Amino acid sequence: MRSEPRPENRERDRGQDRLGARRDLYAVAAAALLVAAAVVIGHAVERRDGTLRVSRPPLYANWLPHVGPGTPAAVAVAVLIVAYGPPLAARLPWRGLLGATYAAASAWVWSLALIDGWHWGIARRLTTKYEYLQVIDRFQNIPEALRGFTGHILADSPAPWPAHTAGHPPAAPLTFVLLDRIGLGGGGWAGVWCLVVGATSCVAVLVTVRALAGEQLARRAAPFLALAPAAVWAGTSADGYFAAVAAWSLALLALSVTTDRGRRTAACAAGLLFGLTCYLSYGLTLIAVIGAAVLLLGRLGARLRVLPYAVLGLAVVPALFTAYGFNWWEGYRLLVERYYQGAAGVRPYVYWVWANLACTVLVVGFATVAGLRRGRGALGLLLAGALLALLIADLSGMSKAETERIWLPFATWLLAAGAFLPRARPWLAVQGVLALTVNHLLLTGW
Repeated sequence: MRSEPRPENRERDRGQDRLGARRDLYAVAAAALLVAAAVVIGHAVERRDGTLRVSRPPLYANWLPHVGPGTPAAVAVAVLIVAYGPPLAARLPWRGLLGATYAAASAWVWSLALIDGWHWGIARRLTTKYEYLQVIDRFQNIPEALRGFTGHILADSPAPWPAHTAGHPPAAPLTFVLLDRIGLGGGGWAGVWCLVVGATSCVAVLVTVRALAGEQLARRAAPFLALAPAAVWAGTSADGYFAAVAAWSLALLALSVTTDRGRRTAACAAGLLFGLTCYLSYGLTLIAVIGAAVLLLGRLGARLRVLPYAVLGLAVVPALFTAYGFNWWEGYRLLVERYYQGAAGVRPYVYWVWANLACTVLVVGFATVAGLRRGRGALGLLLAGALLALLIADLSGMSKAETERIWLPFATWLLAAGAFLPRARPWLAVQGVLALTVNHLLLTGW
């Protein structure tokens, strides 16, 4: 028979719980002050000289209080996840939990996007003058377009690429070219692709957390991954799609170093997807930092056995693009020059180096901040890898503003910190309210 804890032990535990709760609130208060400072100082700088190049600092957004067709659904999804997410996450069979989390995350991101309506919220997002769909016709001959890709990166080059095409390796625009080739052309299908694929990120994170830190923590993280404030931006840009590819590369790597069955195949697939990740976005090479944390948490013998297969898979995408004439290193060199030809040339590093972190608070939510404070063990190390990758990106100076979408592939992993919170429902409510507030008060860019 299990004995009841002694009164003095119960009192000690209650005291520790109260202390932990206070520290959570201190962390959240500090994060809120960071956001407030970024708003106040940002508006002062923008009014003074306009160098921030955003109308609602620190976010790339416009002030536009509104409701839309997605509003009732978004509120309903948030309420249902807060009410039923934690108990269902604890009870559902594992595969059922993965499916339910994907369904909930999909409902959340779709409903948030539709607050702005089908046209503005989904179909138009990837058709603006900055976006990938502007270059579909220039890829009629794909090998020729790849050979000449770097010749159009600089702003003063002949027929320069739009900002997002110039700012990414060619796998990013090529994704939408191939969708167009199979009959899924236009902004509507492009938006659907990013929403449907991007929502799988939460499943990849759950698979990784279970493999490295245990099923209990993965189950506790599931509602926080489903009800993520990050969905505000994952539903409005291709970066949600990039985040999913990167997340699955790490999930497969985690499986390869923690299981015996199919580990070589998993390692090859992990390398293949990481190679694709690097050709979707130059900055996502930093996913390797999180990958290093995954390897550290895997079994030593497994690490040594799977690495050659991971490297083999990794070589595939670079070999294909190189064979067709695209030089990744030359593209990156020219991107740096193009980056400073645009808004980054005037945006002050001294502001954005810390205001970017305020953007991240809004993307991951205050529950994540409280959870990160409690981080420990294997999951804590995984979260530390994501934080380190994000900080390197920040200090590089190549992420001045717009990080609410650019850093989605890193921020997605931080959401798992919710697993450390002892009371899920109140914190989930905070996450939902934050996302709904941002999406209803602002028209977010991209």
